[in-house]
Amino acid sequence: MNNTTCIEKSERVFMNTYGRFPVAMVEGAGCRLKDADGKEYLDFVAGIAVCSLGHCHPAVTAAVCEQAGKLTHVSNLFHTGPQTELAELLVANSFADRVFFANSGAEANEAAIKLARKHSGEGRFEIISLEGSFHGRTLATVAATGQPKFHKGFEPLPDGFVHAPFGDLDALKDMVSQKTCAVLCEPLQGESGVRLLEKKYLQGIRELCTKHNLLLIFDEVQTGMGRTGSLFAYEQLFVTPDIMTLAKALGNGLPIGAMLTTETISASFGPGSHASTFGGNPIACAAGLAVMEKMLADGFMAQVKEKGAYLAENLESLAAKYPAVAKEARGAGLMQGLVLTPAAVPFGQDMVNALFKDGFIINFAGNEALRFIPPLVVRREEIDLLMSALDRCFDTLKI
Repeated sequence: MNNTTCIEKSERVFMNTYGRFPVAMVEGAGCRLKDADGKEYLDFVAGIAVCSLGHCHPAVTAAVCEQAGKLTHVSNLFHTGPQTELAELLVANSFADRVFFANSGAEANEAAIKLARKHSGEGRFEIISLEGSFHGRTLATVAATGQPKFHKGFEPLPDGFVHAPFGDLDALKDMVSQKTCAVLCEPLQGESGVRLLEKKYLQGIRELCTKHNLLLIFDEVQTGMGRTGSLFAYEQLFVTPDIMTLAKALGNGLPIGAMLTTETISASFGPGSHASTFGGNPIACAAGLAVMEKMLADGFMAQVKEKGAYLAENLESLAAKYPAVAKEARGAGLMQGLVLTPAAVPFGQDMVNALFKDGFIINFAGNEALRFIPPLVVRREEIDLLMSALDRCFDTLKI
């Protein structure tokens, strides 16, 4: 089956909810993908920050295949080894004492929202999130998302979510009321253009939550699992949340999400208060174990930081070379964005498409920045190849 045949079949049966590239991917290894016509691509999106060990990592593949031959599913009416071992690793390497497994980031955030409301008691149900945030596609997580474009067509949204201006601590303080139970934020906003939240701002939110007995929820669905150069982004910020959500890279392509919290807060959930049929599935957890073991290995995070710095330096050099196209690079670790000038923003998706034709996969985030979230195993030589491709692309722009 080639690209054309696969696309024709696909378009006859799928709902039109995705703006897809006109290819069908059939193979992957490391940072490389191959389509049904045999063309290869260098992937700097990694399944949207998912395949952080690269496509088809041997250790993950082996763990999945071995577990599939033993046990695929029994439901959470029973204990299983893989989910217990993965939960132990997450607890041992984070602030948390307890874990709840789901299947996605949105589900992990749903669990966090429910736990925050239940723990806070009657009358305290409102959650403050930030403008520009992205927390998922369910109705509650869409309501929590601070981007109106995701709200359109789905109103009325669930009540109890308000959005504070990005980076304005005084404005957030003014929004706290007797109804407030939590503040929900990403340490680094990915979908709105790789926007960093300053340490001082996040530390101020932590102090505010402590003062008013509010829960601080960190959505680390995209920033977690090594993306910023530490296992979790909060470790570099010196800000400890009360609840943290994970997904994406936790399974390196297998569907898994997790909500982590402390012993005291977790006690508000009892049997029947929340559940997930497939959450903590043995195969997904076996993949998660393989991911954790690789990421916890000596030197892994140091390499992510080093390669992230190398990518950022190269992006800054491009911005200096093409000031009409790009303003600056920003991000952390291997989550980097190249912020376009107002004149170049209308050409953002055109640049993505041009790079794709050249065999490179990137994306355009927040109608503001080219985003680069490659597998964490990306090599310097592969970064160099992308830089050359970006250079060629920028050189052809008439701005």
